[in-house]
Amino acid sequence: KRVRSQDMTVKMMPRKYESCDVKDLGVLVADMLMELVRLNDVRPLEDGQLTRFHSRAPPGISVKDYLFRLIVHATLSPPILLSMVFYVDRLCSLYPAFEISSLTVHRFLITAATVAAKGLSDSFWTNSLYAKVGGVSVRELALLELEFLTRLDWRIVPKPETLVDYYKGLVDRGERYAMEPEPVSASAFSPQTSPSDALQESSRWVNP
Repeated sequence: KRVRSQDMTVKMMPRKYESCDVKDLGVLVADMLMELVRLNDVRPLEDGQLTRFHSRAPPGISVKDYLFRLIVHATLSPPILLSMVFYVDRLCSLYPAFEISSLTVHRFLITAATVAAKGLSDSFWTNSLYAKVGGVSVRELALLELEFLTRLDWRIVPKPETLVDYYKGLVDRGERYAMEPEPVSASAFSPQTSPSDALQESSRWVNP
């Protein structure tokens, strides 16, 4: 969890990820990925560490701009974005040679978006569109997709509670985002006790 300065403007995120603005979630995902890129780019590549997801050189488009391109043109929803974060952990755990770096992050994103859309959505685009949006050939995307699915053992649909945990984690670590507080239920107050009386009562525990 990052420490937020008191004068920083913080945007409140809905408690349910299904209701959040997909672009706000995109910012949180991009920030998380860029932190991984910064950590892993300082580590030299060793023999045998190259994977199909490695590019010869970092693409010219930033991670944030690339992810937003996918969000807009491939119509990525919050569950798809959160599943892509889930895939980061799964792929790194099951495929030790893979890590998120400036050489792998873009190919990972377009592959993860394609796989998540097919696994979680009732309707999705063709590989031709995903390839065009992602800037890769249809053949290359097909090979990336097969490699991705094989490495994940074809288990690509996370549990709903897993997506909730990833959502809370992303919001918690975001510098300019915070989760909306839980609403106070009216049943918390007895018929004889008004909200103001309850506040006065609770203040005795703080200021005896």
